[in-house]
Amino acid sequence: MSALAFALSVPLALDGESVGGGNSTGIAIISAVSMAGCYLLLAGLWYFVFREKARAKRRGEERD
Repeated sequence: MSALAFALSVPLALDGESVGGGNSTGIAIISAVSMAGCYLLLAGLWYFVFREKARAKRRGEERD
């Protein structure tokens, strides 16, 4: 496991208790990045798998 992955997983595993002083800005940033990444993953899944053009390509049909 890389040092960066370990550093990011500790605050998440401890539910923010490892972040001193009650300042949860780091957790908020990690959460926002995680949500944005999930939205991008869903958009990519829709674009490359569930779009009508992608379905037609898998079936071997030609669409303009």
